[in-house]
Amino acid sequence: MSSIIRCNVAIVGAGLAGGLIALALREMRPGCDVRLIDAAGVIGGNHVWSFFASDVAPEHRWILSPLITYGWDSYDIAFPAHGRTIREPYFSIESDRLDKVVREKLPPQALMLRRKVAEVTPTAVVLADGDRVEADGVIDCRGAGDLSHLDMGWQKFVGEELELAAPHEAPRPMVMDATVEQIDGYRFVYCLPFGRKRMFVEDTYYSDTPEIAVTDNKSRIAEYAAARGWQVERVARQESGALPVAFGGDFAGYWNSGGKQVAKAGMRAGQFHPLTGYSLPDAVRTAAAVARMTDYSGAALHEALHGMAASTWGSRRFYRMLSAMLFKAAEPEERYRVLERFYRLDARLVSRFYAGHSTAFDKLRVLTGKPPVPIGRAIAAIRETN
Repeated sequence: MSSIIRCNVAIVGAGLAGGLIALALREMRPGCDVRLIDAAGVIGGNHVWSFFASDVAPEHRWILSPLITYGWDSYDIAFPAHGRTIREPYFSIESDRLDKVVREKLPPQALMLRRKVAEVTPTAVVLADGDRVEADGVIDCRGAGDLSHLDMGWQKFVGEELELAAPHEAPRPMVMDATVEQIDGYRFVYCLPFGRKRMFVEDTYYSDTPEIAVTDNKSRIAEYAAARGWQVERVARQESGALPVAFGGDFAGYWNSGGKQVAKAGMRAGQFHPLTGYSLPDAVRTAAAVARMTDYSGAALHEALHGMAASTWGSRRFYRMLSAMLFKAAEPEERYRVLERFYRLDARLVSRFYAGHSTAFDKLRVLTGKPPVPIGRAIAAIRETN
């Protein structure tokens, strides 16, 4: 027999965006009755999320502080003709930690895991087993909507956490190693030292297609580890994914594809950096904004989150233009030159770029000088941006 569950806020999707909103509400609105609903049995899936200190405003860092598992005071980048160390704190969060903290902070009845969702409305969630969650308001955080509304490429990756036979002697992250062979677009390797004998290595591609050749990626990770002199004893964990890199599209159509008049957050709301595909900084800002609200009706949540997402989309045309230049103006095997030139710029400019807070001078500086792509194709790509 089906049942009806009532609450103040129902969050559909227990990934990063949903988990952060649940934690922020628990901290700022402890009397708010929340339900976190997901078909999976864990919170956050199987992921590592990383961010620069400047990605998150100081007043919002309380949301992430309990979740951080690793931190460094600087990071490296490497290109065929340029390499440097950037003095910017960098942090990583593991999904296991997100799962643990959410379970500790939220009361047991708040977690509705292994519950498949059949339908979502602004004030109700219908489950596949017939149960129904009725809420003052619903926030849908279940991942991307209909991406056919966006003009885009992909940042796709396979990552492996390696246990090594001996210490790796890498003191800080290698956020972007583009000295590797360029395959399937712009390719780089990303390394996070999780311990003296533990290294997370991710093989990443800015590609025209989302298909992931996992076997090839794993082989290239093994080759990269061997080239670095790392003897791998075992692969402790593996993850893969494909993030959208947007250079245009119909935001209204994309938003409505995820449920018209339904409040949304995370990828489903189009809240991701157009060039990197990363959603963590937006997820933190959204969680803080929801926690500050006092009206959690479906209409109020929709108005607030739609307004936030639409404003963010409108403010990021510059980043979509750069994405268009990367994908449409540069030959796939030459795309690395765009990032190589970018990383020669001031470290503070680089930080503001990743946070999505580039100043007018930053934008001018990025575009000044000889472009690393054919000028005619660059102009054509800019004209197509929306």
